[in-house]
Amino acid sequence: MVKIPVLEIFGPTIQGEGRVIGRKTMFVRTAGCDFRCSWCDSKFTWDGSAKDDIRLMTPEAIYDELKAIGGDQFNHVTISGGNPALIKGIQALIDLFKTYNIQTALETQGSKFQPWMRQIDDLTLSPKPPSSGMQQNLEILDTVIDQCVSTTLNLKVVIFNDDDYHFAQTIHHRYPHLPFYLQVGNPYLEDDVVHHTDKLLVRYEQLIDRVMSDATMNNVFVLPQLHTLLWSNKKGV
Repeated sequence: MVKIPVLEIFGPTIQGEGRVIGRKTMFVRTAGCDFRCSWCDSKFTWDGSAKDDIRLMTPEAIYDELKAIGGDQFNHVTISGGNPALIKGIQALIDLFKTYNIQTALETQGSKFQPWMRQIDDLTLSPKPPSSGMQQNLEILDTVIDQCVSTTLNLKVVIFNDDDYHFAQTIHHRYPHLPFYLQVGNPYLEDDVVHHTDKLLVRYEQLIDRVMSDATMNNVFVLPQLHTLLWSNKKGV
């Protein structure tokens, strides 16, 4: 019997990032990641601090809990992490969602491919820039992109500094046929940040200004992290 390591199930809320920003959705957050990003806002999914909270759940149990929490107030589920692309068993969950006409979203860094990723309705690959402290393997990313035949496939890079911006330029021009999103990073990860929204909006405006004056980035979308503007670093929203 397939079981999936789950840390959180919550919603309905809005999707705060990428192509589906603002989309009403439920969240299923899985445990485990193959990256260790310095600015990760979900380190509890891989650093061991929440290991006692991991539940091994069947797809049916996940669906039942989604319905118990969200009732009939959703038809879209975001599979989050960590990196859910490490989990082969999510195939059974996707198949179950399809039987109930529930749409799905996934964001992953593009380090691992699973065949079920082709069935995701909103598929975002988010290669990690230099500020993450990770070395993104672009040849592996090429392979993942080649296998993800999906009309919704898009790319997103989070920007914290100049090196990240240059990385984003490289990614955008390596895959010019794919929709490309730039998103301002959130460096303020403390539980209680004074004037958090104001600080993030300043960084967002700076990124907008940079893109507006860059002729090499004419075909991009520039986004905030909408959920952090609304709820700062609060979990479960």
